[in-house]
Amino acid sequence: GILRLLDEYKIDLKGKHVVVVGRSNIVGKPVSQMLLNKNATVTVCHSHTQNLVEITKTADILISAVGVLEIIKKDMIKPGCVVVDVGTNKVNGKTRGDVDFANVAELTSYISPVPGGIGPMTIACLMENTYELFRLTH
Repeated sequence: GILRLLDEYKIDLKGKHVVVVGRSNIVGKPVSQMLLNKNATVTVCHSHTQNLVEITKTADILISAVGVLEIIKKDMIKPGCVVVDVGTNKVNGKTRGDVDFANVAELTSYISPVPGGIGPMTIACLMENTYELFRLTH
């Protein structure tokens, strides 16, 4: 879903510095490999990363997938950065992301919302893959 979204908005990955915050087996690690396959330069950060702010400020594209409410703040983003928020956090019955959307959005060239961003894209890609598998086997 992340790559599909970037592709849909014609965001070129070749040679871009992508910082992935999160190293889970479900999002962080696989998306890092997929980005490398698209010729992006990838830095993976996690809970033990030192100088996180300095690293995220170098990102052309920042993908946050840690599930920590608003961990990504305005001071962590360079102007024009593309921000993809994969995090989901429930707050008072509402779904919110890893990115402090209201304050970060003004700095970005693109930013994905939570809810309504990567979640629906992921579901659409899963449905497409399921259909394709069915088609190939029947």
